Amino acid sequence: MNDKIAKRLFLFPVSTVVQPTLGGSTLTIAGLDLAGLAEQYGTPLYLYDQASLEAALREYRLSLKRYYPGQAGITYAGKAFLCTGMAQWVSRQALTLDCTGAGELHIASSASVPRESILVHGVNKSDQDLSAAVKLAGTIVVDNMAELERLGGLYRDGMRPFPNLWLRLKPGLAVDTHAYTQTGQQDSKFGMDLEEARQALQICLQNKLPITGLHFHLGSHFHEPSPLRTALMAVLDFTYAALIEERWSPEVLCVGGGWGVPYHEDDLPHPTIDSYIRYLAENIQSLCQQRSLPLPKLQVEPGRSLVARAGVALYRVGAVKVTPNRRWLLLDGGLSDNPRPALYGARYTALPVGNPDRLPATPTWLAGPFCESGDVLIEDLLLPEIAAGEWVAIPVSGAYHLSMGSNYNGARRPAVLWLDEGGAHLIQERETLQGLTARDHKLPEG
Repeated sequence: MNDKIAKRLFLFPVSTVVQPTLGGSTLTIAGLDLAGLAEQYGTPLYLYDQASLEAALREYRLSLKRYYPGQAGITYAGKAFLCTGMAQWVSRQALTLDCTGAGELHIASSASVPRESILVHGVNKSDQDLSAAVKLAGTIVVDNMAELERLGGLYRDGMRPFPNLWLRLKPGLAVDTHAYTQTGQQDSKFGMDLEEARQALQICLQNKLPITGLHFHLGSHFHEPSPLRTALMAVLDFTYAALIEERWSPEVLCVGGGWGVPYHEDDLPHPTIDSYIRYLAENIQSLCQQRSLPLPKLQVEPGRSLVARAGVALYRVGAVKVTPNRRWLLLDGGLSDNPRPALYGARYTALPVGNPDRLPATPTWLAGPFCESGDVLIEDLLLPEIAAGEWVAIPVSGAYHLSMGSNYNGARRPAVLWLDEGGAHLIQERETLQGLTARDHKLPEG
């Protein structure tokens, strides 16, 4: 097999196989023919491979057990992709589910996720969000002083049981990633600087609020963990001061997440989950030892590194256009289900579903049907000749696609399938035309 094709296949879910057929070959995931799924359910179509989710989760758990002698926990980021079925999987795996706002809390509740397994983030939680969080969640991450004041009011009003509170700290630096996904710098909209956090901690202790943890997050989709050490030094210095001044130390230290994944064959080889967790664990241990601090429970939020590779997007080629300098494959999805290329300049790869082992030969641009020149999913990718009517598969599509999607140009949200060995289960139906107008009201007569 061509090396470039082999590298692209590595980016697909772990259960992906190029299956020989009478006429050539076809892509399969979990033993299922992708052409058959596209034919049955239509496109755009999103697939989630259970085996890939569980492989990534297993790597996190084994690495935490290997390198961190204290307690450890893992949080699934609902913002990456959340529906009732995904929330059920999270619950069955005994993970914590990170929800942002009343909407994601409702999804968690519909999936019967236990209260103690729900954590709530958010930079500007509304009264509805906070009320839902207090009723449904086990932990709330407090972003700012105004939010803490409102939570104090709910506590004084007698709302019980009351969730544990973690303070979100702003260490004052960010990881090397896109500016839109940096979150830990001093001017970030997220979290409290260390002086604000000191005041917040005093308020919690004075009012007997259940403050049990600290949280920070430097940014999303980074590949080099070294900035985490500087952030940990700042947060553990804060912890040491709190222990001396307030006789308080966190039961839980959440270091956020954001570990990156390879999206394109040029991103390979990519640093491993194991190397990331080892760096974290060893630095927390050494820095706590230097400050005579007890080891907190370490909570990590894998984000895309848990779910991205599990997802594949299938599209049908509607037309092929050749311009003076480009060959265009025009697909039936794009900006509405995956805004990341337009928003972040994200770079993807692809393979044809039928005969994916054809040698790539021609620079190709893959674009969607929407009325934006920025609706381009992939630029300048070597692909074989692909005709109108064929399907293409884009790997590493499991995170921040559908959750950031839209109904632009009246697009209907795609169907989503959950794939286990030999079985395809519909976990989200394709949005209907009637669904597009379900919230609308007509103007009055006259």
